[in-house]
Amino acid sequence: MYFWSIIIIVVSNILYNVSLKLTPENASPFPALLATYAAAATAVVIASLFDKSGKGLISGMKDLNWTSIVLGLSIAGLEFGYLMAFRSGWNISTGSLVANILLAVTIIPIGVIFFREDFSLIKAAGASLCIFGLILINW
Repeated sequence: MYFWSIIIIVVSNILYNVSLKLTPENASPFPALLATYAAAATAVVIASLFDKSGKGLISGMKDLNWTSIVLGLSIAGLEFGYLMAFRSGWNISTGSLVANILLAVTIIPIGVIFFREDFSLIKAAGASLCIFGLILINW
């Protein structure tokens, strides 16, 4: 699952960005997002039928905390932000790249401070290259 999880993320992100880029300009973002969440909820309900944990959707709810609410709000913000970025003129090839590089660089302190993740000189060099790449992309 180590590599498959990354493949799922990449394929899902490709579909995510292409779908947002192709959302009709005249469609209000809020019904579009509501349809998105209805499709996602349907997918989760169907996937839950194959859950081997023995917990159903309803009984599994008792194990949740505030993070599910924050995750839902952040997903709404992400999708609204990407939709507006594409509508305001960002190219699909650079908008997502710029956003993800900025995310990667700005989340480093969170990983180091709150999760005690290692951050070596090599990783700092990689982050610096990402920042340099941002400059080149937006030149």
